[in-house]
Amino acid sequence: MTDVEAAARRFIADVWNAGREESAYELIAPECPGLGGSGPAGTLAWHRDRRAAFPDLRYKIVDLVAAGNRVAVHWRAAGTQAGQFGPVPPTGRVVSYSGATFLRFDDSGRIVDVWSVNELFQVLQQLGVEMLPPAPGDLGGSGG
Repeated sequence: MTDVEAAARRFIADVWNAGREESAYELIAPECPGLGGSGPAGTLAWHRDRRAAFPDLRYKIVDLVAAGNRVAVHWRAAGTQAGQFGPVPPTGRVVSYSGATFLRFDDSGRIVDVWSVNELFQVLQQLGVEMLPPAPGDLGGSGG
């Protein structure tokens, strides 16, 4: 197992699943961009918010590929919605979805870039959110 592969596995186990702050500060560079803000604090904030909505949310690695300073992770996640998730009030429903995360490491082995895609639409459907297309004429534009 390469160093970046081991670091990626630790990132998911310690930071995503366990919320270990010390691991986040060891694994994530301060300049790493994220949805909750940059660096370890931003990553922890995003995962705290997600765990507030899904306290038992857990990620499982399906496949992991490491090459050079980059790692690609295909993962599955599942959890029960017990808190507010965006505009969706708690439903008590279990969601299960998958995604992929791409990590780039610097020479010291810390994560400097994270990019993820996931099945958010599927999560919303599992929570019972009804998706309606916009009505004709509500699509914007000048009309005229």
